[in-house]
Amino acid sequence: MLEFLTEFMIIDIFVSNFGRLMSGLRFTLTLTFVVMFFGTIFGVLLALGRSYGIKPISWVCTAYIELIRGTPMLAQLFILYFALPAYGIRFSAVTVAYLGFTINCAAYQAEYTRGSLESVGADQYKSAYSLGMKRWQTILFVVLPQAIRWSIPAWTNEFIYILKYTSLAYIIGAPDLMTQGKFIASRNYQFFRVYFIAAIIYLVIVLISTWIIDKIEAKFKIPGFG
Repeated sequence: MLEFLTEFMIIDIFVSNFGRLMSGLRFTLTLTFVVMFFGTIFGVLLALGRSYGIKPISWVCTAYIELIRGTPMLAQLFILYFALPAYGIRFSAVTVAYLGFTINCAAYQAEYTRGSLESVGADQYKSAYSLGMKRWQTILFVVLPQAIRWSIPAWTNEFIYILKYTSLAYIIGAPDLMTQGKFIASRNYQFFRVYFIAAIIYLVIVLISTWIIDKIEAKFKIPGFG
């Protein structure tokens, strides 16, 4: 029992490796925010293309979304990092992390946005047309702003998802929190303590992010909806 309790004495490891852990956390947070930013923009474009584009564009967007959502993220990372070099295309681990997670995030964001676009009632279109607005004006200035606000809860859930699943980046050697934890554990052989510290850091960041996200959702919530 004493030996088990000793395993939880993690303060010394945390303090002695604080710099490396914070370096990994900084990369993890940067990766999460960059992926969410570009993934959301790309996702909105995919949703618009799938819902309102001409048939070839709609088919391409649909194929992309279904392909990415239907395959594991880990497989996508492996293809980018391990398979493409065989064809002369090489990316660094950091580039693959940013590119792979953005590609994956965009597909899911597209579906969240598409669902919100389809939630806008037909009366909105009729009202816009009655005011002399063209189709693209209606989509951009009437439908899309409402859809984006309705998508915020799903988008924020995706943020938490991406934050946690950036841990997969350690498999390709990107310097995220888990990679730094693996490096520390390989030097002191305190695997339980180090990974327990990493888990606690993730938990704290997720709880803080959830609190901030709740505030954002409350601020942008459409009155009388939901």
